[in-house]
Amino acid sequence: MTETAPTAIPNPAQVTLPDGRVELAPGTAPAGGPYANEDLLPVPVAKRTWTTYNFSALWVGMAHNTASWTLASGLIAVGMDWKQAVLTIALANLIVLVPMLLTGHAGPKYGIPFPVFARASFGVRGANLPAVVRALVACGWFGIQTWIGGEAIYFLAGKLIGDSWANAAHIGGHAWTMWLSFAVFWAVQVAIIHRGMETIRRFENWAAPFVIVGALVMLWWMSGKAGGVGPLFDQPSRLGWGGDFWKLFWPSLMGMIGFWSTLSLNIPDFTRYGRSQRAQTWGQALGLPTTMTLFAFLSVLVTSGSQAVYGEPVWDPVQLAARTDNVAGLLYALVTVLVATLSVNIAANLVSPAFDFSNVAPRKVSFRTGALITAVLAVLICPWKLYSDPQGYIFTWLGLVGGLLGTVAGILVADYWFLRRTRLDLADLYRAGGRYWYTHGWNWRAVVAFLAGGVLAVGGAGLRPLTDGRPIPALSPLADYGWAVGLGTSLVLYLALTLPAARRNAAA
Repeated sequence: MTETAPTAIPNPAQVTLPDGRVELAPGTAPAGGPYANEDLLPVPVAKRTWTTYNFSALWVGMAHNTASWTLASGLIAVGMDWKQAVLTIALANLIVLVPMLLTGHAGPKYGIPFPVFARASFGVRGANLPAVVRALVACGWFGIQTWIGGEAIYFLAGKLIGDSWANAAHIGGHAWTMWLSFAVFWAVQVAIIHRGMETIRRFENWAAPFVIVGALVMLWWMSGKAGGVGPLFDQPSRLGWGGDFWKLFWPSLMGMIGFWSTLSLNIPDFTRYGRSQRAQTWGQALGLPTTMTLFAFLSVLVTSGSQAVYGEPVWDPVQLAARTDNVAGLLYALVTVLVATLSVNIAANLVSPAFDFSNVAPRKVSFRTGALITAVLAVLICPWKLYSDPQGYIFTWLGLVGGLLGTVAGILVADYWFLRRTRLDLADLYRAGGRYWYTHGWNWRAVVAFLAGGVLAVGGAGLRPLTDGRPIPALSPLADYGWAVGLGTSLVLYLALTLPAARRNAAA
């Protein structure tokens, strides 16, 4: 069966509350079907309890992390001054907030996670395509953040134990004690996710203010080393405001957008627990752009200060903290890094791919099993290579991620808002032969839009330091705008392919 028009949803299948939230009617939950399990089924309205504070705290905890810090400090390292770096990051987060709120709407309304939400546009089986793409991206992020956390443990233990730890024998380019630290941090995160979503919510609530205080302490320390706040603002841009800056600005902007492009898709994994649309809308609007801009401001000031003090910008906060001779200060800084990394990595990079892998085989893969698959793949991706260079980190990794995931976001927004006007049939999202089954479980229109948008978005991108050259050199003029190209192309193409069929069905 193929369904392309937003036809009326059968009332007996679901119950709509006065506030607009929807849940399955009693007796309609397809608990025994091959496309459902306990983790993928809609959250009952009674269990949608997250408030505005919970969503704001979630974002503060996720935004105030080491990878966010290196976004801003990385821009300083490649030549921007503090004003240019903060402008780039603030604008990027205002832009990415829009698709985040649009895709997040389905969470509180229907209580469904991202891979189930994607079934409406890609098909019950076809949703595995964007889900696996997004999951593999999250695996890369999980690995990067775990490497950062392992670094913090490594330096922390080195200060306490001494040279025997810090200067241990090298294996694969790093001390074996660094590999051990990486493994310990990996295991801690898996243990936390095993306890479930409620544990994550409580952890985010107290981690958020702890990390803010830690960042302010680092600013105070660096301003003291630099002789006041003035030198932190005085470091000039190596680019000016002319052509050199704008040439770097656009790929940097797309990279900053790419940083949260995973969350712009999988935000229903969290908003499905929302008490109301107001809670998720205000929570995200207050939490994301404000905290990211504040954290970027702190980051660029500290990195500018490191340039004034050490003669070069130190863009990695773990490496910067390791330069202090004050053991108590070092311990506090590195514990802050650990808490911040735990906060973002579990919430942003482990929860969502766990749902994605569960969606591939709902009867065989639970949420916890999906989380373990994510954690294993994160190691196999070799995150230490992705994180080793700011040029490759910002422009290659984030650019490719943003281009691909922007393509998926365009299809989801087009289908949910333009075609269906936010109306979904919950029961049909979980069964074969329903309105979202399309052709053998796949919607070819979404697949074509995804492939076309993805090729245009990343086909002309440079892949350094991974490899030289570009896959499709003729598309290189589009490479600096990958996220926007991917989102716009897929949105327009999906509507162009779907609307004629929708009109024919409406006229029949």
